[in-house]
This record gives sequence, structure tokens and C-alpha cells, in this order.
Amino acid sequence: MPYFICTNCGTQFAESSEPLPQCTICAEEREFIAWDGQSWTTADELARTHRNVVSQEGSGLIGIGMEPTFAIGQRALLVRRPEGNVLWDCIPLLDESLAQLIEGIGGLSAIAISHPHYYASMVDWAERFDCPVLLHEADRKWVMRPSPAIEFWEGDTRKMGADLTLIRCGGHFAGGTVLHWSSGADGRGVLLSGDIIYVAQDRQWVSFMYSFPNRIPLSADKVEQIVSQVEPYQFERIHGAWWDKTVSTDAKAAVHRSARRYIQHLRD
Repeated sequence: MPYFICTNCGTQFAESSEPLPQCTICAEEREFIAWDGQSWTTADELARTHRNVVSQEGSGLIGIGMEPTFAIGQRALLVRRPEGNVLWDCIPLLDESLAQLIEGIGGLSAIAISHPHYYASMVDWAERFDCPVLLHEADRKWVMRPSPAIEFWEGDTRKMGADLTLIRCGGHFAGGTVLHWSSGADGRGVLLSGDIIYVAQDRQWVSFMYSFPNRIPLSADKVEQIVSQVEPYQFERIHGAWWDKTVSTDAKAAVHRSARRYIQHLRD
């Protein structure tokens, strides 16, 4: 039986003979059902209409996306490390040429994902590379395709070797997570933020939302919580969820001033 994939959000569901009437992720208030109604695809169908694309995003950092764009349109990031490569966030398609490329540079030691909108086809990826998927326990209920490969972690942080730390920020989702890479940017630090900390269009500021498509803001308390969670970490850059959504310099200061601006607008 197929594993159906929602064409609106890109989430892969458990094996079934027929898809659900509605995608559980899209029916929730942070997403939306597509204007022309619910539709589904499969990994095999996607492989016939789309392909993976890769791009160097920085030293030791590879962006992995899809062409043409699909669903939410995010791209994943592969962090290359001697201790084992880590995939941050996920996308619905894993074609054979990409799988062979990743295997050629050492495969994956783990996958970590910021929040449920980017779970995508994470189990397909985990099974291909025989690696775990690390998700925060607070978002367990949003897993649409359960698997023994999924490892749920609790608390505010989870180390992934000497230079990678998962940080639970909350906000967009209860388990909303960012990944701090202390060795990134030549040792000045990098934050891989998904859209838990959203890189704004001018790429000098960031923002924070409960729902992006439905324009539901976060409270001041939630924004302060996010900033507090990343405060102990140094980072020169932030790489967001989409191509070129990068704060290239002085990114920690960008988080501080963006939070102040956001909260000020809430209170005006």
C-alpha cells in the first residue's frame, strides 16, 4: 500500500489503501486546506515530476531542495562533519541521484527537524540512510507516519556530538527547535532555524509567528522565550528554511533587535 503525501504541506502519512479525506496537518489552524481542495501524491509520483537540487550554502553546509517547488517549498540543510553528517529539516523527495551523492560523502548519522511542517518524508530518508530522526517529545502527536527510526527527546537541549546542539524554543509549535552549530562560520557559530526564527525578506531582521499563512502572531512572552533559549549560544549567521533566507553577519544582534521591534509593535 502507498504512503500518501499531502500536496499542500508535503507531509507523508502512514501506509494506507486510501488517503484521508483531509490532511491532519493542513486542517489545523497553522496551515490551511488548499483552495482547490485536498489532493495527494506519492514518492514514486513525485520522482516522475520533480527532482532534487543541491547548492553549497557555506563551508560544510549543503542545501537540498526540490525543483519545481513543491508544497511549502522549504529546503533541507546537510551539515558535513567528521563525526557524521546531519540533515536538518526534511523535504518530501529523495531521488536516487541525491541518495548516491549523500552516500558518497559519508551518508547521514542523524536527521533532526525543527517542527511538524517539515517532517515531510523523514521516514523514507531515515530508512535509506539507516539513521535516527530526532524530534521533540512535545510534537509527538503530529507524527503522521510512525517509525522505530524516530527518537523523541525531552527537555530544552539535546547534544549531537561536540559542536551541534538542538534547542527547544517553542513558539510556532510547542516542540519548535533550532540547531546550533558552534563550528559553523569558521567557529563563529551558525543557527539553523527553520522558521521557528524566521529570516525576514530583507535578511537583516527576523520574525516570529504562530501561523505564517494565516497571519497569527506569537505573544510577547513566547517571543521572549525564544530569545532566552538561544541567548547562551554564539552565532554569526542564521540559515532559515528557504533558499537564500540567511542573515549573514551579526545574526545574534539581529535576533535581539527584531524581538524588541516585534514586542514594541504588539504593545503600541
